This record gives sequence, C-alpha cells and structure tokens, in this order.
Amino acid sequence: QVQLVESGGGSVQAGGSLRLSCVASGSIFSINHMGWYRQAPGKQRELVARISSGGSTNYADSVKGRFTISRDNVKNTLYLQMNSLKPEDTAVYFCNVAVAIATTLASYDYWGQGTQVTVSS
Repeated sequence: QVQLVESGGGSVQAGGSLRLSCVASGSIFSINHMGWYRQAPGKQRELVARISSGGSTNYADSVKGRFTISRDNVKNTLYLQMNSLKPEDTAVYFCNVAVAIATTLASYDYWGQGTQVTVSS
C-alpha cells in the first residue's frame, strides 16, 4: 500500500558530501515521524537521524554537526544531507517512515530498500 524509494547513495572520498532522498507514495493519509537508519557489515542497524511531523529532529552523536535531516511534507519526501563524510559512515542507509494509510487510518512503519554509502579514506 505504501512504497518508499531511496536514492542518492554512492561512493565518495572522506570529507565529501552526499544527499539521500526517500520518496513515499501510495495510500497515504498522513506521515508521522520519518528517519534514517544505517547498517554496516557485521553490525546492528542503528538510528542516524529522525524528524517528527512537527519538524523536531534528533541525531546520533556520531553524526551531529555533519548530517542534516529534513522533510518536504508536500512531496512526501525525506532527505539526509551528509557532509564531512568519514570512512566509518560506510553502511547501507535505510529510510523509515510511519504512515497512516488512507483506507483505515491505521499507522504502520515502512522501510526503504536501502542505499549503499561508501566512504574511502
């Protein structure tokens, strides 16, 4: 009923920048919180940044001051601007969106397919 399509991943050198996008489409009544998570090889998935429906944000300590999360509520799109990238930022990045679906107004969490970010030293 709801699809998330991520884009913007790639390979960069340390110190570089990337911007991730996640577009939600389908039977959407409203979108509540949205967030980015990442999972490096051999590690658990971890929260990178999260943004509420009202625009409040929180970040993992490891990315504070370097990453910025934002959303466009008209376009149902989530962004993650990543600056000053480090090799330890290398991971698959997933978007996570809490959606109230139009048919029942029930809220569900949806995950994107993931996009690879690789930072070389």
